[in-house]
Amino acid sequence: MKPKAFDYMRANSVDEAVAGLAKTGEGARILAGGQSMVPILNFRLADPELLIDISRIKELDYIKIDGNAVQIGAATRQAKVMAWPELADRIPLLAKALPHVGHFQTRSRGTICGSLAHADPSSEIPLCLAMLDGEVILKSASGERRLAAADFQTGMLSTAKRDDEMLVAARFPIAEAGTGYAFDEMAQRRGDFAIVAVAATVSASKIRLGVGGVADKPTIVEWGNIAGDELDDALNAFAWELGGYDDVHATARYRRELVRRLGRRVIEEART
Repeated sequence: MKPKAFDYMRANSVDEAVAGLAKTGEGARILAGGQSMVPILNFRLADPELLIDISRIKELDYIKIDGNAVQIGAATRQAKVMAWPELADRIPLLAKALPHVGHFQTRSRGTICGSLAHADPSSEIPLCLAMLDGEVILKSASGERRLAAADFQTGMLSTAKRDDEMLVAARFPIAEAGTGYAFDEMAQRRGDFAIVAVAATVSASKIRLGVGGVADKPTIVEWGNIAGDELDDALNAFAWELGGYDDVHATARYRRELVRRLGRRVIEEART
């Protein structure tokens, strides 16, 4: 299939883009890398009046350290973030997750913020932002606001972004000394959306485990620094709490088992 006809605007600045959103409202959509938006248009899952292309807005193509966070602009490609020399030291969880995101061809076009805005529950980048208690910056013609990751993604392919807003940046907290980070997932093929994705952070006093692909948004749980049978029991209870679902890719039972097995694996890796 091909998309229905729409108007196209290549924005040269953030102000120009948000002005287009303000004028068109719910009939407008933002295009950055196009790795999610173009298939959605082709399958006619979205029928915009206006497509606003922000891919060439220079002020949105950046990676910078701002206080205790790394801020990434909405036009910044995933490949550029992967190639950033400081990534493994500053955001080790994202460094471990990004190689699982699509393929090098899609990462060369796809953006960090585009993945967050798409809000697929199996996507690795939203899981990382939620795990690290990151936040997003939204801008409209009337001003700017920040939302925590937990408040931004509201469900499957659903966010708290208003029709007149665009996501202009994401903020990932810088790694804490003495904390270990790990990520893993199970997919049918490397680069496919995860059947189950898991991420863990472990400090001297706390385990934090996040799961994507089971509920309609990333789900995070915290425990004390437990081990052995106590950890197995906690993982089992968490797997049953998530429940899972049956589809053409996996059964709910299989998803629960992945939560248990991958969960333990990433926790142990984060401990080392």
